[in-house]
Amino acid sequence: MGNRSVWKGPFVEPKLLEKVNNAISGGKYTVVKTWSRSSTILPNFVGLTFSVYNGKKFVPVLVNEKMVGKKLGEFAPTRIFTGHGNNRK
Repeated sequence: MGNRSVWKGPFVEPKLLEKVNNAISGGKYTVVKTWSRSSTILPNFVGLTFSVYNGKKFVPVLVNEKMVGKKLGEFAPTRIFTGHGNNRK
């Protein structure tokens, strides 16, 4: 996966972890707003919706089991490909 050593464990922003724990303990699965694109998705994030900032707006990301171990930023693209040049016919 990444270059982070195993003994350190996955990186998750402490404030984000706090927001997630509050959302889970509150019982209601609210949208968790975050700027931390580099945080790793943990198994207890499954089922939650995150609003991940892409530099312009917040992109909603619904976490499922296949996303565990990846970064939040992988699911909020920062660039939009509009095609090469002017391809109108």
